[in-house]
Amino acid sequence: MIVRIGNFFFHHRNGIFPLLYILIFLNGPAAFPDYRLALLAGVLITLSGQFLRGVTVGLDYIIRGGRKRQVYADRLVHGGLFAHCRNPLYVGNCLILIGVGTAANSLLFLALGVPFFLFAYWAIIAAEEAYLQGKFGGEFTTYCVSVNRIIPNFSGLSKTLEGMHFNWRRLITAEYNSAYIWMAAILLATLKNLWFAGVYSIRSPVVQTLWLMLFLVSVAYAVARYLKKRGMLA
Repeated sequence: MIVRIGNFFFHHRNGIFPLLYILIFLNGPAAFPDYRLALLAGVLITLSGQFLRGVTVGLDYIIRGGRKRQVYADRLVHGGLFAHCRNPLYVGNCLILIGVGTAANSLLFLALGVPFFLFAYWAIIAAEEAYLQGKFGGEFTTYCVSVNRIIPNFSGLSKTLEGMHFNWRRLITAEYNSAYIWMAAILLATLKNLWFAGVYSIRSPVVQTLWLMLFLVSVAYAVARYLKKRGMLA
């Protein structure tokens, strides 16, 4: 049953998951008394998740979107951070989601959105592992015995990194879209918090800085997308 649910989420996640971000922008109860401290803590949590994803993608890549929106793998990836955690990308995703909800100071997102995402990723992991077990058999079984599913074990990380090449172009190509989404979400949610706190003013240096940052990350997104479409990041 959980595998079927995981396959459903895997197939429809690009349509379902973004809808949960609406919770961030609703004028619901605050998660923390001071939205500024929540913003600082949230950004730090989000950056830790993005760092984990970035290192994972830059060292050894896995086909995250599957094939035709179905779980797929042409090889069992166990290099880079996959030698220390079977699902470092999903761990990074969860940290980013918790961080965004915290930065937005949204109790609705933290209480409803985050548990939904945790369940969805748990189901997706079950579906992926069922597929990998069926395709790779004993190789995947051996891999599961030596590597944790969720909690990273960084023992021997320095040995893993020896001789590995970090692919910056692949990192930009794979991450520019998701990184833009969480950065834009945090900036817009912060502007929302200023508005509902009654301190929003277009003349405010803080408000102007936030809009400028949103403009800059949007330009960076457009440039990265252009370079990818032109094949200049291949």
